Amino acid sequence: MTSPESVFQHDNPFTIGIEEEYMLCNPETGELINRANEIIDNIDSDLKSRYSYELILSEIEINTSVCKTVSEAIEEITFLRGNTKILGESCGFRLGISGTHPTAICKDQLFVDNDSYRWVAEQLRYYARRNITFANHVHVAVNGAECAIHVANSLRRWITPLLALSTNSPFFEGELTGLRSSRTFQFGVFPRTNIPVRFNNFKEYSRLIDKYLETNTITKPRQIWWKIRPHIDFGTIEFRICDAQRSLRNIEMLAALAQALVYRAVEEYNSNTLLESFNMEYLYDGLWKASRFSMEANIIDPVTHEVCTIKEQIDQMMEYTNDSLQYFNNSHIVKYVNHICENGTEGDDQIEVYSNSGFEGLKSYLMDNIEFQLN
Repeated sequence: MTSPESVFQHDNPFTIGIEEEYMLCNPETGELINRANEIIDNIDSDLKSRYSYELILSEIEINTSVCKTVSEAIEEITFLRGNTKILGESCGFRLGISGTHPTAICKDQLFVDNDSYRWVAEQLRYYARRNITFANHVHVAVNGAECAIHVANSLRRWITPLLALSTNSPFFEGELTGLRSSRTFQFGVFPRTNIPVRFNNFKEYSRLIDKYLETNTITKPRQIWWKIRPHIDFGTIEFRICDAQRSLRNIEMLAALAQALVYRAVEEYNSNTLLESFNMEYLYDGLWKASRFSMEANIIDPVTHEVCTIKEQIDQMMEYTNDSLQYFNNSHIVKYVNHICENGTEGDDQIEVYSNSGFEGLKSYLMDNIEFQLN
């Protein structure tokens, strides 16, 4: 059996993997439609590993292979989006992208019928059915299990700015929720979706997983769904913070930031300058503010304990990653960050469309405005 530590031994650290979760929509109404089984049944054999179920049959996940660069990962995302669009033409659905579907009714959703998702449905019952959420996840490879656990500790400080840049789920079950990321709260009902505590070493993290398995808290390590986690199957740091994004430019931005954050944190780990201990209340206050309020909201910096705005913390993150973005030839994504800070997130776009066109116009917008080519 492969030891957890050996999974984190990479000849090429800082490689990238991206996962996207898509809504499967009725082409006429924009409502969710149960087509995941048909997608899985009709995928070309050489693409089977690139697709997977999520909890409900109106959702599908695509995942890239291990990519050397962010641009390579975006090329794969572009191909997979296009391939899924083509599948939709034969299976009777269209893709929609949002952190939540704006009008879907939870009780109408059908679960995927396999052992893994039956377990989730049995565990969560009513609340499992309320998980109509769609996310963007980024994996970055780290060389060394001990390094990974300390880097993950440190990267918790950037959860707030990453979520603030990606909020894209203001609606749920036909309501303008008042939240910028209602996905964060809907999925947050699940256990083990929190910001993780600080671990002293990888052995402590591994022991927690073993205890969870021993007590049937989980049946497999991936049922720990923290906002950021060392992925014990892939040997990566996985960022699970962000809402799904229609814009490929935004996906590129978030992946480049994740890679740059990991690279900078590894440098600090190697030089014994890595900051890992933060007040959990400050981290959670930042998560709440990013989910609910604009970037002008005041938060408490988890390092200095001084009051700052979310926008100022985004600026800090960009300064922190500046050299790393240059190292990976991704400095151009700074203009994408600036664009969001000046013009709003994809969630702000949703609210504007709804104000002008109501839910019918919004549901069409979420299907019609998916990028299938990087502009």
